[in-house]
This record gives sequence, C-alpha cells and structure tokens, in this order.
Amino acid sequence: MDYNILVINPGSTSDDIGYYRGEKPVFEVTARYSVKDLAPYEGKNVTEQLPLRRQLILDYLANHKIPLEEIDAVIGRGGLLHALEGGVYAVNDAMIRDLETGHYGIHASNLGGILAQDIAARAHCPSFIADPVIVDEFEPVARYSGMPENPRISIFHALSQKRVARLIAEKLGKSYEDIDCIVCHGGGGVSVGAHHKGRVIDVTNGFEGDGPMTPQRSGSTPGAKLVHMCFSGQYTEREIRFKMQGKGGLVAYTGTSDVKELEEFIASGKKQPGSVITCSVEEAKLALEALIYQLSKAIGEMAVVLKGEVLFIALTGGLMHSRYIPQRISQYVGWIAPIYVFPGSEEKDALRVAACRALQHPEIVRQYS
Repeated sequence: MDYNILVINPGSTSDDIGYYRGEKPVFEVTARYSVKDLAPYEGKNVTEQLPLRRQLILDYLANHKIPLEEIDAVIGRGGLLHALEGGVYAVNDAMIRDLETGHYGIHASNLGGILAQDIAARAHCPSFIADPVIVDEFEPVARYSGMPENPRISIFHALSQKRVARLIAEKLGKSYEDIDCIVCHGGGGVSVGAHHKGRVIDVTNGFEGDGPMTPQRSGSTPGAKLVHMCFSGQYTEREIRFKMQGKGGLVAYTGTSDVKELEEFIASGKKQPGSVITCSVEEAKLALEALIYQLSKAIGEMAVVLKGEVLFIALTGGLMHSRYIPQRISQYVGWIAPIYVFPGSEEKDALRVAACRALQHPEIVRQYS
C-alpha cells in the first residue's frame, strides 16, 4: 500500500523537507534560514524556533496544494534523547518533554520530533522519529574509555548509516540483520561504525571528542595538552568547546571547512575571490590527507572490532561527493572488503521508508519512556 508521508529533517540553519505520495516525491527541498531569520533566537533554546520552522513547512504544503487531511504520517529526525536501540518510535509526551527542555542536550535535530507532532496534530495522523542520533547498541566492552567517570558514548549518524547498510545488503541479496559491515558517514561531523547483525556494536562519536577529525571538529586529541589548555586561563569553556566542535579539524588548519573549495585550491594553486583559506597549497594537501588518513584508520579499527569478518565498507555523507576522498580511502582500506560509495545523505528516504514500515506494521513501533 502507498502512503503519503511528510519528512522533516532539521539542521542548525536549514530544514530538509520532503513530501511523498508512495515512493514518488511531490517536493524535496532544503530550506535555508538567513542570519536575519535566526537573529531573534540567538542565545535561546533552539526549540523557540518552532513557529518560524512550522510556518515554512506549512507554506510549502500549501504552495504544492497538499491538504493536511491527505497526510498519513509525519516523521522527523530524532534529536538528543536518552540512549535507545535503533527502530521507529512514536512521538509521545515524554519524548516532547525531553526534546523541549534539552534534558539530554540542545541541538537543531530536537525540532524533528516536535515539528512532526505539531503538524501531525493538525493533520490528525501519527507522528514518528526513527534511528535518532543517540541510538546505542554498544557491546559493554566498547564503553570503556580508561576513565570510569567518562565512558565512551554512542552518538552518530544512525539514520544514514543503517539506511545505507540496508541498501547495500539488499543489493547483495542479504539481510542487514545477518551481515557484518563498516559504514563511514563523512560530513561536517564524521562517524565510523561497526555493524554486526543489525546492531552498531561500536562507533566513533559523531558529535564531539572521539574518532577522526572532520571539516569542523577536532575528534580525538591528546588529553594532557587539552587539560593544560583548559586550565591555562587563556580560554573559556565555550572557546574550548568551539575548538572541539565548530572551529576544529580542517577549518583550524586551513581556514575553511569547505572541502570542495579546498580541493579546487589544491588543484589550481589559486584562491577564489572571497576565499577564507589561510594556508598554503602544501599545507592544504597535508591537512586533507590527514583527514583521509584518520578516516581510514578508524575504518581499520572497526575491522578489528568485527574480527576481520567484513562483508563490505560503505562510504556516505557529503564528503563522498569528492572523487578524491573515496579513492584515497580505498587505497588505505580496500584490502579489508569491497567498498561502496553513496555520496550525500539517504536520510530523507530512510525516514520515508521507516514511516511506511510503521504504518504497515504497527507492532514494530516503539514507545519512548
């Protein structure tokens, strides 16, 4: 049976929205907010942007002449909640309370469940989230960090990783629940996961402080020096956190987090007008190679987690639009398993499929508590 599904995937400065009749998209759009749009909300909980973002979605539906009563379900990207197993969750009052208060963290993705419930209430249909970023399927041994007060935690691109793994498994005539694979999602944040029979038993933290550096994040960094920086009096806590997330990684070494701009600079040796690149061509080459090196090293670590039994390696996310990055990663880790490249994000389609699955099989829908 075909269902009419509204998909909402909020980001810090944009909303990725799609409306589908069956598998056919009526519209798919990334709606971006200007600095002026977001200025009234600076320093406030991101959930205060609800009226702004709700109206934008309602306007898109109206512009495409989509009556609210036609919608069968609304599904949003899950936000920062307490640790959950992967799956589809009904949006309920307990979930909304934790998303609105930011009890487990404040992030734009918190708006996913809130917007889904808000619009679903107007459309008199169910609302869901699926495979939120805090999916936690760790084996107990993976939680050990060497510091009991600071265990390793699971925050990663669960929706994207699981969708790509399922697609490749199906292509190979296998069930995701029967195979072992490694998925690397590379974007502004990076996460590399070991998937064992439908569960992500270990993964680098895609939010902050663990794993490879990214275009904007420092990833793992030497601990003693970081402690010294924290207590040196030269930085506030906010400034340190900004070095870890926002101004770390490639942008710290090169001045830009735009990998496409960096690759063009390396190829031409020239900066474009208005460029924010602060390094030489040689420094840019080395920084980009360091990013690739660290991604590859993390993939190798996950191969160890899976004891070398790896059916495939999947590379996905915005970084994989580059022709150079997947090629270089393949040179490092291609000996481990066949590599499949899925540039960009499968998140909207993953949410659509999850909502259809929930409507068709209500017994799979989990309750948040």
